[in-house]
Amino acid sequence: MRHRDLAIYDMDKTITRVATWTPFLRHALRERGRGALWLLPIAGVAVTGYVLRLYGRDRLKEMTHRLVLGRTVPGERLTDTARAFARATVATGLLDGARARIEADRADGRMLVLATASYRFYAQEIADLLGFDAVIATNCAQEQGGNVLARIDGENCYGAAKLRAIEAWTAEQGIARGDVAVRFYSDHVSDAPVFDWADEPFPVNAHAPLKALARKRGWPVLDWRD
Repeated sequence: MRHRDLAIYDMDKTITRVATWTPFLRHALRERGRGALWLLPIAGVAVTGYVLRLYGRDRLKEMTHRLVLGRTVPGERLTDTARAFARATVATGLLDGARARIEADRADGRMLVLATASYRFYAQEIADLLGFDAVIATNCAQEQGGNVLARIDGENCYGAAKLRAIEAWTAEQGIARGDVAVRFYSDHVSDAPVFDWADEPFPVNAHAPLKALARKRGWPVLDWRD
């Protein structure tokens, strides 16, 4: 059976103006009250440890998650926080060029897929508001009762792990790679494995390393920033 062709989008700095994890944490802290803002400098110390390569992105994400949201969070409460954050992000935090391209791919009949290293609990809410068909993202472990833990379930959906997650998703959907044409949009060179896998790779709002790779590979570079 012929499946719809795919348009796969990264999220942070590809369709959003800024990376979303820190704004999400700020949003969650505001919900807890102004007194909780003292936690932000401590989160900054955790970032310093990552910069010094004391641990990787996955550990940094888990540390800041636990610091701001807690070791466990009731699933319903986290959903409410994520939904409010998503509404604010879609209202003011998206790039107009990204919106236009998403609508063009939709009109072209492509299945819209969001593939992001961000946590699913808020990426899914953003994707739902934008009418995406599927989300591939970093998952959190959960307790039996539905509480969300500050621990990544599986891999952080970043770099080569993102391609593995996309391939796992296509296999689950019964989509054979040779049966669909794939467009892929991202701002970051860490997505080189997915760019190479796609039929139509589109570096978007690219930083210098990705621009250099695009020149080498002959990929067209798009800029959706105002």
